[in-house]
Amino acid sequence: MDRLFGLFEQALWERGYLAMGGQIVDASIIQASRQRMTKEEKAQVKAGDIPQAWKDNPAKLAQKDREARWILKHSKARGDTKAIDIAVPFFGYKNHLSMDRSFGFIRKYHVTEASFHDGKALRWLLDHNNTSCVVWGDTAYRNEENEKFLAEHGFRSQLHRKKPKKKPMLASIQRANRKKSRIRVYIEHVFAAQKERMSLFIRTIGLERAKIKMALANFSYNMQRLIFWEIGKKGQRSQDKSDSHLRKCLIFRQSNDKSPPQ
Repeated sequence: MDRLFGLFEQALWERGYLAMGGQIVDASIIQASRQRMTKEEKAQVKAGDIPQAWKDNPAKLAQKDREARWILKHSKARGDTKAIDIAVPFFGYKNHLSMDRSFGFIRKYHVTEASFHDGKALRWLLDHNNTSCVVWGDTAYRNEENEKFLAEHGFRSQLHRKKPKKKPMLASIQRANRKKSRIRVYIEHVFAAQKERMSLFIRTIGLERAKIKMALANFSYNMQRLIFWEIGKKGQRSQDKSDSHLRKCLIFRQSNDKSPPQ
C-alpha cells in the first residue's frame, strides 16, 4: 500500500498538484467490532499474553482482535444550566493523517491502536516535500519534544497552545487558537467523508489488516479529491471559452460585421 500511495503521489506532482501551503495533522478513532472478554482476559491481552482458554480453542482465538484497544474520548454534553463533561468509550484503531493546505490531499498517514497518543505520531506525518514549512495541529501535538523536533527539522509550529493548569487562558492565546482553528478545521472534512460517505468501520482482525483498510480509505479519498479538482478545471476551461465567445460577439456588434464570429 505504501508503494501504491507513493505512485499516486508521484502522479499528483506530475499533474501539478504539489504539496503546498503547509500541512495540517490530526487523528481520528476508527471503530472496530467490540470484543467480549472477562477482566482477566483483558488484563492478559493488554500485557501481550494469550488467555489459555483461547489457546485451547483455535476457532475462538481466530475471531479475537488482540491489537485493537479501548480509549475514552472526553467531550461535553448540554445540561439544563451548563455543559456537562462526559467520557465516551471507543474500541478500535486510530487513523493519523497529514494533508496539504492548498489542495487538501492526504500526503502522509499512520495507523495505530486507538489508545496511541496523537502527539507521538507527529514525526511519521510530517511531509518534507511540502513547499511551506508551517504545521497546524491541535493541543495533542504540542509538547516540548515535538516543538524541538519541528524546529530542528526546519518546520514552523502553528500547533494550538494548551490552557494553563488552574489558570485562565490569556485572551491573546484564545485569539491565536481561534485563528489557527480556521485552517486546522479543514482536516475534519476528511474524517467526516470517511465515516459518513464511506461508512469506514474495521471488521477485520488485527492491526495489519486494519492498516490496509485505512490505507484504501485514504487512497479513495484522494481519488475523489482529484476528481473534484479535475472537474473544476474542465468547468473553468468551459467558462473561459464561453466568456471568450461572448467577447467576440460584443466586438462583432460594435463593428457591424456581416457574419458573427465562429
